[in-house]
Amino acid sequence: MAEQTIRVLVVDDDRAIRRLLRTSLGAHGYQVIEAASGHEALEAVIAHHPDLIILDLGLPDLDGVDVTRQLREWSQIPIIVLSVREHEHDKITALDAGADDYLTKPFGAGELLARLRVALRHTQAQPGEEAVFALGSLSVDLARRVVRVRGEEVQLTPNEYALLRMFIQHAGKVLTHHQLLREVWGPGYEHEKHLLRVNISNLRGKLEDEPARPQIILTEPGVGYRLRAAG
Repeated sequence: MAEQTIRVLVVDDDRAIRRLLRTSLGAHGYQVIEAASGHEALEAVIAHHPDLIILDLGLPDLDGVDVTRQLREWSQIPIIVLSVREHEHDKITALDAGADDYLTKPFGAGELLARLRVALRHTQAQPGEEAVFALGSLSVDLARRVVRVRGEEVQLTPNEYALLRMFIQHAGKVLTHHQLLREVWGPGYEHEKHLLRVNISNLRGKLEDEPARPQIILTEPGVGYRLRAAG
């Protein structure tokens, strides 16, 4: 059960969707705040300080992407987009604007709750709180920059380690090709997807038990990658 104090802002102009989410989230102990438009959402964030936002893109006044960009100017509240838009371009645009995750309608309540827990776990982790990250046979000592698989030390190139560190910092979150290229290689490399593909392939070869069937670094087709969340 979630703590009663966790507040979720649901932003959707469809009353039936808001009712469904209010019922589903309420049954798991979350406090639900509702907004039917982009302006209402921005006002609700200021008034209620939610812990997480579930955001539709097709709002009557502001596009959800614009709401995300405005929020990211001053807030790091996790944002999970829940939209009927299923094209890769829409997903990439929303994630690049600052959304933490993206689900398409119709959706499963179980999957939404799982994504919600991952997003909340990420925000509640304090910088430096865990010096060692562990996931299955993978162990990463972030303070010493030591990577081990099944107890054996693995040597990574600087770019491979930078990618892995970024995945760990955002465990469970979808990272787009543009985000990864910009953060690891720098501005101007956002379209050099071949660099990313080669480094991801090499990283999987060093970390995965079966690189052809990855269980650690997962592909989000056409969008990017995510590190499988622990637990």
